[in-house]
Amino acid sequence: MLTDIYEVNKALFEDGVQTVLRAQENRYRTVSILKGNLVNNSRRESRGVSALVGKEGLYGFASIAECSDEAAKKVLKSASENAKLMARHAGNKGIVLPPSYGTGLVPTNGDIVDAEQKKIIDACRKMDDYIAQKYPNLESRSIYYSEDSQDRIIYSSDAYDGHLVTPRTCMYVGMSLKTKDGTPVECYKGLGGFGNFEDNFADVEQYYPELEKLYKKVKDKSEGVYAEAGYKTVVLGGDMGGMLAHEAVGHTVEADLVMGGSVAGPNLGKRVASDLVTLVDFAHTYNGERAPLPVYLDDEGIKAEDAVLIKDGILTGYMNNRETAEKFGMKPTGNARGWAFCDEPLIRMRNTCILPGKNTVEELIESVDDGYYLINSGNGQADLTGEFMFSVVCGYEIKNGKLGRALLDTTVSGIAFDMLKTVDMVSNEVEWTGCGWCGKKQQMAVGMGGPHMRCKIMIGGR
Repeated sequence: MLTDIYEVNKALFEDGVQTVLRAQENRYRTVSILKGNLVNNSRRESRGVSALVGKEGLYGFASIAECSDEAAKKVLKSASENAKLMARHAGNKGIVLPPSYGTGLVPTNGDIVDAEQKKIIDACRKMDDYIAQKYPNLESRSIYYSEDSQDRIIYSSDAYDGHLVTPRTCMYVGMSLKTKDGTPVECYKGLGGFGNFEDNFADVEQYYPELEKLYKKVKDKSEGVYAEAGYKTVVLGGDMGGMLAHEAVGHTVEADLVMGGSVAGPNLGKRVASDLVTLVDFAHTYNGERAPLPVYLDDEGIKAEDAVLIKDGILTGYMNNRETAEKFGMKPTGNARGWAFCDEPLIRMRNTCILPGKNTVEELIESVDDGYYLINSGNGQADLTGEFMFSVVCGYEIKNGKLGRALLDTTVSGIAFDMLKTVDMVSNEVEWTGCGWCGKKQQMAVGMGGPHMRCKIMIGGR
């Protein structure tokens, strides 16, 4: 972990100037095994110090790839000079922030423990050997291990200080088979999430039941059919609903993108979904337990709280940084984060999820006479209008309330708010993943999830 040598630098903060000093280390460990062959084995770190200095709504940012007392002094000076440069050249002043949203100390929430690379490789090989022996008919198999842990020390002039760690270790397993005509099909599963290697992968045998489920999916898919194109009644699985909530809805309610013209701007306070839909960006706790990727303090020194975005179908708020919160008359809830020490904080999601309802998953499926059960999404895209298109890499037919044949790869598309208005059943359980990524200008680790939902959506065919 980083050694905290930076508190003394608060004495260098200028009076009447809002200042945040951040020291940060990102740790990366990767191992890839493809069909039994080790094809990637790497480990690296990036670390440094940055400062964000603001006066009268104009900000300067500076960073340096060094963690030392001298480095902290340099970035504070450079950021202050950059803020003054902005003041000389800006045509008008920015949004002046109120003096404080609360001050104090957020305690360290854990530790980042390094693992020997050999232990990581051995765990990946054990997983791969098990798959090779248990499922010998696979056309291909892959194991990709990734650690992307963050260690951050925050000192602010008028907000909270803290030393926060976010260890994350994931293992992504891929299996592929061929269809009768020789076309390869594949399915993937992300395992792990928040925690160090020993927390998640000291015993890989705990994941063997998940491998069995993954194999069944790819086996069913190898005998699958193409979906019938059209506007269909579907049951979205928690993974699929979580992806849509993040990409197609979540980005539209990030306040910087609202200012850029997103569809959420003119819809604040209006109905954007059925009354069964409540969407929340959770900070660090869900239902009394730790959220997939907890955030306790953001990179502006704001103590993290949940952000309720849609309440009973009504768009009620945005995710903000300090500046946009002041502009929209809202409270910042700790969404300003930078991926690396050299990244200026942006408004980012944390653990975005639609809240559960009252029905069981079985009741949702039994309620559909002719439709589809869409379980997992691959890649996709959405824009600020809320229009989206996503791939579907795992799904099944629903015929007379029962699951039918598996689906070959297809797509879904639509406009998010229109789709959410068709939601008429929501399951009583939530599926989470802590292995998600977001690529808004900078990469960022995110948690996402959701219940099963019955709705209508446009599905592609062959």
